[in-house]
Amino acid sequence: MTSEGVNAVLLNIRSQTDASTVEVAAGVDKELDALRTILPRDMKLAPFYDQSILVRESARSVWECIVFGLMLSIGIMVAFLKDVRLAAVAVLVIPLTVLITIAAMKPLHLSFNLMTLGGIAAAIGLVIDDAIVVIENIHTKRVSGASSVDAVREAIREIGLPLLGSTLTPVVVFIPLAFLDGVPGVFFRSLALTMVTALLTSLVLALAVTPTLAMRFLKATGDAHRAAGDGPAMARLLQAYEHAVRRALERPWLTFGVSAAVLGAVLVLYRMAETGFLPDQDEGAFVLDYFTPPGTSLTETNRTLLQVEEILKETPEIESYSRRTGARLALAISEPNTGDFLVKLRGDRRRAVEEITDEIRSKIHASQPVLHVEFAGILNDLIGDLTWSPAPIEVKVFSSDKAVLETKAREIASVMEHVDGVVDVFDGVVVTGPALTLRVDPVAAARAGLDVDQVARLANTAILGDVASFVLRGDRPINIRVRAEADHTEGVGRLSQLLLKPPSGTLLTLDRLGALQYESGQTEIRREDLRQSIAVQARLSHRDLGSAVAEIRRKVGDQVVLPPGTSIEYGGFYQQQQEAFRNLLFVLVLAVVLVFTILLAEFGRFAQPLAIVWGALLSLFGVFAALALTHTAFNIISFLGAIIGVGIVAKNGILLLDSVEQFEQAGRSLADALVLSGQRRLRPVLMTSLAAALGMLPLALGIGSGAQMLRPLAIAVMGGLAISVLLALVATPVAYFLIRRHSAAGLGGANSGART
Repeated sequence: MTSEGVNAVLLNIRSQTDASTVEVAAGVDKELDALRTILPRDMKLAPFYDQSILVRESARSVWECIVFGLMLSIGIMVAFLKDVRLAAVAVLVIPLTVLITIAAMKPLHLSFNLMTLGGIAAAIGLVIDDAIVVIENIHTKRVSGASSVDAVREAIREIGLPLLGSTLTPVVVFIPLAFLDGVPGVFFRSLALTMVTALLTSLVLALAVTPTLAMRFLKATGDAHRAAGDGPAMARLLQAYEHAVRRALERPWLTFGVSAAVLGAVLVLYRMAETGFLPDQDEGAFVLDYFTPPGTSLTETNRTLLQVEEILKETPEIESYSRRTGARLALAISEPNTGDFLVKLRGDRRRAVEEITDEIRSKIHASQPVLHVEFAGILNDLIGDLTWSPAPIEVKVFSSDKAVLETKAREIASVMEHVDGVVDVFDGVVVTGPALTLRVDPVAAARAGLDVDQVARLANTAILGDVASFVLRGDRPINIRVRAEADHTEGVGRLSQLLLKPPSGTLLTLDRLGALQYESGQTEIRREDLRQSIAVQARLSHRDLGSAVAEIRRKVGDQVVLPPGTSIEYGGFYQQQQEAFRNLLFVLVLAVVLVFTILLAEFGRFAQPLAIVWGALLSLFGVFAALALTHTAFNIISFLGAIIGVGIVAKNGILLLDSVEQFEQAGRSLADALVLSGQRRLRPVLMTSLAAALGMLPLALGIGSGAQMLRPLAIAVMGGLAISVLLALVATPVAYFLIRRHSAAGLGGANSGART
């Protein structure tokens, strides 16, 4: 173990699962300060890699995103309501919601981490929705001439049930995420529970605290303010919306066909999308794994790595590094020819991690072609160790014939080396170092009064030695090992003449008891499900996981001929990704079913739930379009964003249709009722959509360390909300119109047509 070329001892300190990384790091720093006072002057204690720095930076950047998103949301409310005081009511509710959510984290066994903070950041737009809907409805009642008390009472009575349904809709979307297992479960449980807590808190505050605050502000303002809807901009927007909905209702099947085509385009965009497992994150450090050819001594391995250290020293972006060679690495015992570097990068660098590792890789290949190296991020390396998937790409070859395994593994590795963006290809053929094998002659051993095991122990004692006694150095015992001189154990000839003393007391040379043979290394074969296998591994540089694996599968299928009894499976992060996608798809389907159930319970008929779910699913087009436009991979984080987007759009759909039956009962036709209900809720829907989208904007820009992990989620949510504003606001009423008309025709014909 070395640190920048100097011998060192590495202490790995890990926090328990329920402990705070920041608090543990602070406690360790305090203990290190105490230890420094008692250490010799020539001994130095220095923290090399501190994950709490990344956690603190991530937390700070996410908090900045929360504050910035909140300010943008306030601007939206002021622009629509034209009343700073009413906007302040919503602003007061948000920090109260955040504080209650934070207080609830301890009983839920949640700690401050990137995902819980991300949950708070993602929930800001949803939390403000409830306050916006209540305040906007109170404001509308007040403008229509109602007193402050009556305005609050009427607004809550009118909006209470729709608000309950619209809040429970995203809640039932998030709850299944808390029960996922594997890597997605680790990431999403904290985020889902945080968001559910924030949403339920915001619902209670919106119905209990917001009306009280609004009443006080309304009393203070005296006369009612002029409705924002009476302004020329809002009036034109309402008129344009009415025109769009009426035109769509005149040709409902055309509108429905366009919506269906948009939904079908989701499959096309998905097939074209870049895909991955987790977002790339600049952690300020990376791991460089290496191994030299089998049988390389520790001394020779060290000599080779000293040249690698020179390359690291010449790289200006590297702040420090440490190296382990031939030690116990990760979860397995390592050979003397293996090890890793942990490299810490400077904070003020301009180049990205991938650019730096690409340059280092090229220099190592040029100067040390026999040295195999692999580069990985800290998080990916840890996930690989925990899931036994050490590389993003892993092609597992299965066969009962060892020779076939080795041949086909090398062929597949050769194919992978010619795939753009695929680097650090390892054919998986691990050959053990050369060995001297003693084949004991049982008859000769028996004549000497020995069995095979006894001969092996005698030879082992002579060559490796045996602990005969110990001496004390201070209070530390030092073993005394007795062994044959090195001259007698070098080479087959001298080892053959090694003298052994059996219990009979007669000295015998080793060659009298058996034959020593020199054997080259054997291929190491691992087993999976009782089948012999070799895993060909590779990593990626400037290439997404999905397209790389797709190209590898195609080329391997075309160029590698598998004999009977030989099969291939794809593992690594790709396998983890596929399992995660299947689980998240199940969550999405379950979320749609739960949303439909909530809507059915609220409306008591199938028309509204079907129309709202239809409009919500259209948001998926916006998700994939936004990811494509921003060149962002579709991974488990953006998948979560898609699920959140569906929940938000469904929430808006409830507000859009909640007044249709009231207008119908007042004598309006179905078409008029849809137009009037949409106009009535257009302002709060636009306000909530814009507030939620702009609240995500800082995360979508990827500003700061933590925002990089949550950027795909924010982009997916913003894309879903954008398409909901442009399309779902019209598609949802049209879908409801068609369902009602079809139902009426099936019953013998209630008359509802589009009125112009």
